[in-house]
Amino acid sequence: MKTIARDVREREVREDAQDPDADFKPLTAEEAQRLREKKPSISPWRVIAVQIGAGLLVALAAWGLTGRQNLGWSAGYGALAVVIPAAVFARGLTGRFSSLNPGTAVFGFFLWEMVKMALTVAMLIAAPRLVTALSWPAMLVGLVVTMKAAWVAVMLAPRRLKLKDE
Repeated sequence: MKTIARDVREREVREDAQDPDADFKPLTAEEAQRLREKKPSISPWRVIAVQIGAGLLVALAAWGLTGRQNLGWSAGYGALAVVIPAAVFARGLTGRFSSLNPGTAVFGFFLWEMVKMALTVAMLIAAPRLVTALSWPAMLVGLVVTMKAAWVAVMLAPRRLKLKDE
């Protein structure tokens, strides 16, 4: 069988596709520093603060717009079902042991994510016993608005000024 140039090229493409690290180039220290300056990290506590503000607003809006106190408490409890587990998660991730090495960081992330999910589910299950005349729709609105407030925190994060030599 004849080998055609196209067959050789297809074989090379297949071999390259099998090795995803073939064209990987690590960043130099200067490139990494410039990247950090362009995209500063956001504190998880700042995100939680924005979520607390959004939760308070949605709870007050539910109470104020309807005049029914139980809707405000329901929406507020929905916000708490996001904020409390998120604070536990953030505390766990910012602890001493979570940054010892990459392995413990990954394990810590998954561990605290599971704790956060279990705590959220437990809070939702306990809601009918803790909130008098619970309104599930109001609670879910509070929960969703508070979760989405994390994106607002990211969008409102302070940006570093561009340097003149960039």
